[in-house]
Amino acid sequence: MQLIDSHIHLDASEFDADRWQLIAAAQAVGLRGFVIPAVAPKNFAAVRELAHSLPDSVYCLGIHPLYLNDLDEQALQVLEQAVITALPDLRFAGIGEIGLDFFVPGLDLVKQEKFYVEQLKIARRYRLPVILHVRRSQDTLLKWLRRITVPGGIAHAFNGSSQQAQEFLKLGFKLGFGGAATYNGSKRIRTLAATLPEDALVLETDSPDMPPQWLDDGLQQPGFRSRNTPDQLPKIAAQIALLRSVSLKDLAHQCSINTCQALPALKCLLQAN
Repeated sequence: MQLIDSHIHLDASEFDADRWQLIAAAQAVGLRGFVIPAVAPKNFAAVRELAHSLPDSVYCLGIHPLYLNDLDEQALQVLEQAVITALPDLRFAGIGEIGLDFFVPGLDLVKQEKFYVEQLKIARRYRLPVILHVRRSQDTLLKWLRRITVPGGIAHAFNGSSQQAQEFLKLGFKLGFGGAATYNGSKRIRTLAATLPEDALVLETDSPDMPPQWLDDGLQQPGFRSRNTPDQLPKIAAQIALLRSVSLKDLAHQCSINTCQALPALKCLLQAN
């Protein structure tokens, strides 16, 4: 069994003390590779270096909606230049993490939408897939995806309705499932994870975020956030396999195929290795 973590922030400061130990632990339990998205120009170099330091791993470049406060539109020019530079790099997989967040209070929604639209245009110009941040923003994301055609990608941490899921699938996207699918109370997410077509799903941890239920069992102090780690992916995948009544091996294999379909650079890298 070999798993691909389709969304992990390996460069995050939460991993500074034990990053390489955690990577080794994940590889020991079956992880073959990682997809490492950027969140802002400040970590473009870090995600690139990490992807090149790991077997069967790729990176994406993009500006996350939660990292816009300190940025102006010049950041979009920085992104496009970084993309042009990265195009010959076999480990460069697309534009991400980009999108819209309508959940966190106090964000500039107009600025979010401007950056999202401009990044879709960059993806369209260079024929690159995108990794989407989707939080209470499915319909607006879809509106622009219909207007600005990109070569698909992944709707990360998908938590929309069945109808919205079908619309993303029609546009060539795979849907990311991770720790949220392990919570008994996440009924809509669990239903989707159980019932979507086998070619729709990809697996992710979103580490250090989105811990599975067993890491965030309500026993911690108020305000304490459990750290998710990449070695949790096999257990997360096992829960999703159980929901789908398939073997873990079969789920891992199919989701690896799906991730490669979403990100052709990863497929080429795996075939080369």
